[in-house]
Amino acid sequence: MQSNDAKRGISLMIATTFVFAVQDGISRHLASEYNVIMTVMIRYWFFAAFVIALSAAKPGGVMATARTTQPILQIFRGMLLVAEICVMVLAFTLLGLIESHAVFAMYPLLIAALSGPVLGEKVGWRRWVAIGFGFVGVLIILRPGLRVFAPEAMVPLLAALMFALYGLLTRHVARDDTAATSFFWTGIAGAVAITLIGPFYWEQMSGADWAWMAVLCVTGVAGHWLLIKTYEAAEAGTVQPFAYFQLVFATSIGLLIFRERLDPWTAAGAVLIVGAGIYTILRERMRTRHDVIPR
Repeated sequence: MQSNDAKRGISLMIATTFVFAVQDGISRHLASEYNVIMTVMIRYWFFAAFVIALSAAKPGGVMATARTTQPILQIFRGMLLVAEICVMVLAFTLLGLIESHAVFAMYPLLIAALSGPVLGEKVGWRRWVAIGFGFVGVLIILRPGLRVFAPEAMVPLLAALMFALYGLLTRHVARDDTAATSFFWTGIAGAVAITLIGPFYWEQMSGADWAWMAVLCVTGVAGHWLLIKTYEAAEAGTVQPFAYFQLVFATSIGLLIFRERLDPWTAAGAVLIVGAGIYTILRERMRTRHDVIPR
């Protein structure tokens, strides 16, 4: 049952973003040493076990939780998310945490831009202006024409696009299915999909890296558990702007652990993207609360 404790919800969201940032740092290390597919597959096995245990504890058990009138869409959502995670982890290995997260911060703006064609929602001119500022921020980070353009710089933008589509599909299936049902299919469909190809990428891991893999699995479950508790504590519109703390934490890990560099262009672009994203989230909250189309 959802309460309306904004302070607790915000604190939980900040804790969630810290755990996910740590998860990203471990993913960056393991995927650089081995490969992306195997790293994500093992993480998803643990995630699937978590959602099954969570579903089994609910009234009616796993069968009741899994019941859906839109199985194809739910399966596609799960497959899309696991593919997005693979793309994002690949971005970590190509660009590092800082630049990847700076570009990925574009996803709330992409959700707003795609909400029209995907969900049939109307987007007012103010949010279109915010979306435009966000894209300017991406161009500042990528700086096409001012340096030799690296194709890998588009990888986190692709991940943001995939995650935005996943978010919109989640909103679509929520019209008929519960959050628990969507969460179940996210874990199970993703785990099955990546297990179909993951064993072909299996590599032997050292004992120390198996320990890191265990921590990765625990942080994945802990992050999702904290996220559930966050949305139980407060409304999504209240806590969602604080999800950008993941960019702050990931940047800190990139600087302190991986010795990445934060150049002024990336910082400026990230600030512009985050500002536009927060504005878009707040406009969406106002639209939902007052049931009017922003313009």
